[in-house]
Formats: sequence, C-alpha cells, structure tokens
Amino acid sequence: MSKTKIWTPSRRTVLQGMGASVAALSAPSIVRAQSAGTIKVGFITPATGPLALFGETDGFTVDRIREALGGRIETAAGTYDLEILVRDGQSDPNRSAEVAADLILNDEVHMLLPASTTDIINPAADQAELFGVPCLSTAAPWQAIVFPRGGAEQPFQWTYHFFWGLDEALNTFVGLWNSLETNRNVGMLFPQNADGETWGNTDYGLPSPTQAAGFQTNMPGFFQPRTNDFSSIISSFKNFEADIVGGITYVDDLTTFVNQCAQQGFHPKAITVAAALLFPSGIEALGDLGVGMSSEVWWTPAFPFQSSITGQNSRDVADAWEAETGRQWTQPLGYSHAIWEVAIDALKRSADPLDRAANRDALSTTSMETLIGPVDFGSGPHPNVSTTPIFGGQWVRGEQWPFELKIVDNTVNPLFEPEQAMVPLPWSV
Repeated sequence: MSKTKIWTPSRRTVLQGMGASVAALSAPSIVRAQSAGTIKVGFITPATGPLALFGETDGFTVDRIREALGGRIETAAGTYDLEILVRDGQSDPNRSAEVAADLILNDEVHMLLPASTTDIINPAADQAELFGVPCLSTAAPWQAIVFPRGGAEQPFQWTYHFFWGLDEALNTFVGLWNSLETNRNVGMLFPQNADGETWGNTDYGLPSPTQAAGFQTNMPGFFQPRTNDFSSIISSFKNFEADIVGGITYVDDLTTFVNQCAQQGFHPKAITVAAALLFPSGIEALGDLGVGMSSEVWWTPAFPFQSSITGQNSRDVADAWEAETGRQWTQPLGYSHAIWEVAIDALKRSADPLDRAANRDALSTTSMETLIGPVDFGSGPHPNVSTTPIFGGQWVRGEQWPFELKIVDNTVNPLFEPEQAMVPLPWSV
C-alpha cells in the first residue's frame, strides 16, 4: 500500500537555517529546542466517495494546522516533531478499517483520528480498541458511535468522541416542527445503513421520542441507499397525510426523493433531515426545491468561540475558507478544526506523547473550549463522550451565495437568538 510522505525539516536543516544565530544561543536553550522524538497522528477522512462532503474541509484544515504548528509541538514532556499521516477512507467501512490497521501496525501512530461519519469512525475505532491506540472522533451522533459497537454494555478503553446526540437532534427537530401549524403527522425517512438504523431505532432513535412529543409517525421501512424509486414510501406518506418528513438521508437520495415528491403531488409543510441538508451544494442540487428545507445545525460562523491553536474566531475561519477555495463555508469546517484542537491539547498535556496509554489518559481528562464550543470528556452523558451545541436551521435564498442557512430554532441550546422564524415549504403556501 502506498503511503503519503509528510516532509518535516530535519534538525540539521533547522540548524543550518539558523546561521550565525546558533552561536548566540546558550546551551540549555539548544537542548530545549532539540526534538525528543516524532509524534505520529493518523488522520482518516472521507475524501472521496458518497460521504466526501463531510471530508471536504479536512485537507484545508490539516494544512492550516501544519502551518500553525510548524511541524512541532511543545508538550509537558518536551519538544516533539509532529507527523500527520492523512489517509482517504473512501467513504467505505472496509477501507477505513484497512487504513486504520495500517496506520496502527505499520506506521505506529500514537493517536488515531477518524474524522467523521459512522462509516469512517466505527471501523477505525474498532481497530483502535483492538490494538490499544487512543482514538478521537467527531461529526456523528454519539449514539451511532457507541451503541452499534457494544459501548452501552462495556465502556470503551480507547475511543473518545465529541458531538451532539440523537436526543438533542430530536429536540431540535421538534422545535422546528412545533413552530409550524401542522397536523403533527411525521413520515420517517431512513436509509438501510448504520446511520439510518440508528436514527430509525425504535428504542433510542427518532420514532419513539417523536411520538412522546405528541407527533404521530409513519415509517414504511428502510430504503436502499442510491435507490432511484421512492414511490412506495411517498405513497405511504400521502396515505398517512404526513405534513412533515423527518429522518436522515444523503444528498443523492434526498434529491431523488424531493423531485419525486414534487412529481407525485406530495407537498409536506416541512422536510427536515440530517446529513443531506447540511451542505450548500446539497441544497443547490435541489434547485428551487431547496428553498425552505430544514435541518440540524452543527456550527456556523456566528459561533462565539475561537481556536485554541490559531486564535481565529469562527467568522475568521469561515472567511479564510471562502477566500482560499472560492466556495461557501460548510458546517463540518468547525469540526474539522476542533478535532485538531482536542488532539493537540491532549498531546501537549501527555506525560509521554510517544506512549499510547499516556496519550489516552491525557485525552480522557480533556476539558477545554474549542471553535465549536466546550469539549469535556468528564461530563458525559456516556463514558468517553462529550456533547456539543446544536441548533435548527432553514435554507433561504441568499445574497452572496445562492442559498444561506439561517438559525430558526435554539430550543436545545440558547447560545444566541434565532435569526428568523421557521416558514412552511413554498409548495405548501
């Protein structure tokens, strides 16, 4: 398997670059400047494949982190070189497990970061648990990381995850739906995969709590990802007289579903789904049908936090992304940055950054503020889990960009006031 070679300056090169200044340094300073070794961090991202939108900002952020740190970390145990090994999980669980094992066994990384999505995180985290490597992840509901892997019965030893939970997403969805006049009938839309089976679980997923909140639900079954025919599901929703559609999909499936809803005369007042409605490109794929779509909101440039690594606030990071790429900011950008804040903070506090157990112990005591808000692994709601802010948002026509995401609900976290009120989908007016 080919491996990405990450160039780091050797001590010889650094000393040569110092020139005559070296002679002016005292011996103790030179000793402190010497590297105590190389910390290796393995980073797995869905850079390609159907989940690539979740990894779109990862490469940009890794470059910013390398630039900010200059290839070195000052830790409690001394100064170390930092080598970041980036691998593409290709949106495939088997590939993620394969590259995770390679990073652990062959590259001998000291920490593993499977960046986002259950298809990337869960297989890599299982490898980390198997071989005893600290693993940090984000950008997937914590229940989808914990429960399918047996974490409810036995807490993990090496796996740490920060993100909001399904219960918080539910309350966000309910907050959005409560703001509209509807018949309170919700059609549930879930794919046949790890995300769909978690969100659609009758014990801890969306259906049961939605009913407890006073809504009636209809779940005609799980659909196969990348299907080209939602007719049976749409027919079930129409017979149920669903005013609302809620669940989780990815962009291609939602585009097919919404277009077929329009063609078949099914016009709910709200379509609120996780994942697909996070991204500007996903909304643009819907064209005019994208106006009024709603979803959870992980992060926006309005978040009142700043980076512990660069000192930039959320608006600064979003502006830098847009200026360099020419593309609209996207929600995973904040988490692409925050995962490195938590990892670097743990390595800086580690008693021995070259020892995996020491890094795990440092990770377990994390309590800090990041670009996306506080991360505290001692606060629960489950061992090795820290929850993060979530809001309800709705897409409207934009000025600088074709569509803009507006905060319309702060039921779960009153970090700031909504920007505007929720309105029904245009075809319902």
